[in-house]
Amino acid sequence: MIDLDIRQLQSFLAVAAELNITRASARLHLSQQTVSTQIQQLERAIGVTLLVRTSRGVLLTPAGEELARGGNAVVADLGDLTDRVRAADRGRLGRLRLACCPYATALFATEVADAMEAAVPGLEVELTTVHTPPEERALLLSGEVDAAFIWLPLGDDRFQHAAVRSDPRMVALSPKHPLAQQESVTLAELTDEPVLRPDIYLSEQNLCHWLADPRPDGTPALRGSVVDKVEDALIMVARGKGVWLAPEPLTRWIPGTAVVWRPVVDAPASDLAIVWTDSAPQHLIARLIAEVRAIIGNTEAAPV
Repeated sequence: MIDLDIRQLQSFLAVAAELNITRASARLHLSQQTVSTQIQQLERAIGVTLLVRTSRGVLLTPAGEELARGGNAVVADLGDLTDRVRAADRGRLGRLRLACCPYATALFATEVADAMEAAVPGLEVELTTVHTPPEERALLLSGEVDAAFIWLPLGDDRFQHAAVRSDPRMVALSPKHPLAQQESVTLAELTDEPVLRPDIYLSEQNLCHWLADPRPDGTPALRGSVVDKVEDALIMVARGKGVWLAPEPLTRWIPGTAVVWRPVVDAPASDLAIVWTDSAPQHLIARLIAEVRAIIGNTEAAPV
């Protein structure tokens, strides 16, 4: 059996991707000499020439191209094995813990859990329900859950994410509001309406998206009062104290009783995403993304 060093393979794959030893060295945070030496050692171990140097960088030999095709899968498989070993050490093998807000994901969360358990024999999926995205963020950072469903943008580089669904935007209006008589509204028609701000936002970037701030003509959104909960915001909407913008799924769980919901035709859509940290079991996260997209009908390769 060939004594294959994973570090040598990783150095080769970086060079194969960059076709340049200098760029690959910077990517790996290694010296050029170290990378060159590791590739030479790999070539000797396998007994083939993997690349040739040119005035502009390197070119892969046919053997090098074959190793590049298969090597990434080897590294990924080893990474998955490492994740499983670490999970076993933490007593988490065979368990995936998901956090969700009922308004955002209750329509499909149980279906996702069932699909994951069917796809991965022996897996147990635990669903934890919270009321706000900041609560989801806290669970992720504490390690109490592996992933969560949160609307983008996050405005927080501690997390990785993959979008799984795009939702149109709606506005909650008082039934007495003149715009409530229309089938839909535009952001221009909401220019003079203060947008209420329940304490559910993750960052200024996240808040600006929910407020549709700035508006298409560049003017800032009129910011209304800050309130503790979504329910408080809706009470104020019903009393004519402002409006509230939200993704369409929330209208199904906060029905139009004291308020009227209308689509905002020119507001940017809200992308729902699976969000996780580097400590999450990556092989299960990849499967989770695929299962969620299949269930909700979004099979496009959304950004990760």
